[in-house]
Amino acid sequence: MTDYDTFAQAYAAANETSLLNAWYARPAMVELAGDVAGARVLDAGCGSGPLAASLRDGGATVSGFDLSADMVALARERLGDDVDLRVADLGEPLPYQDDAFDVAVCSLALHYLRDWVAPLTELRRVLRPGGRLVVSVPHPAAYLVNYPGRDYFAVTRYSEEFEFAGVSAVLTYWHRPLHAMTDAFTGAGFRIAVVSEPPWSPDTPVDLLPANAKERTAFVCFLFFVLEAP
Repeated sequence: MTDYDTFAQAYAAANETSLLNAWYARPAMVELAGDVAGARVLDAGCGSGPLAASLRDGGATVSGFDLSADMVALARERLGDDVDLRVADLGEPLPYQDDAFDVAVCSLALHYLRDWVAPLTELRRVLRPGGRLVVSVPHPAAYLVNYPGRDYFAVTRYSEEFEFAGVSAVLTYWHRPLHAMTDAFTGAGFRIAVVSEPPWSPDTPVDLLPANAKERTAFVCFLFFVLEAP
């Protein structure tokens, strides 16, 4: 498991304006979450809270948790002491009652876990019947492109090094093929309502886009799902 406490400030700072987070993943998650006015929303793996803040701006009552205490502290600075923010592990039973939320969002967090069924079952438990879960994960096709010599169909642990605001960090993930993702969703009791490969935000600053942006409509980077709780 990646220890975000060792680089929380740098990671949060970089993601405030980064192309893939600020102008791609976050706007896509907000759009897929839909109308959240008056809804109780759980941000699972909330990080420093930018997605929760956007959903609150949309009228939601937000709660959030993250494994990193430093990330939760940053989220509390952003969102205020009146927001329910907790240090909790997505891979363990969650500290919420059954049917506590109308919507849950889990952006770029599940891929840190080898087992998806147990955490997804917990997220299903805390959602009311008829609620929805919005998920983003690394696109499995990107793994196929980046690691052509590896077995795409194997659930595989791998690490990559990044630099965030001048700080180097190693992130460790679990790759899984598309069918393993969908099997986990349905195995946890969800119905798959939407599979999305969205374009970047139309508001993206031009200088952040790749040189061949005019020849493309989207990135093969993240994959998004909307799951319904029956």
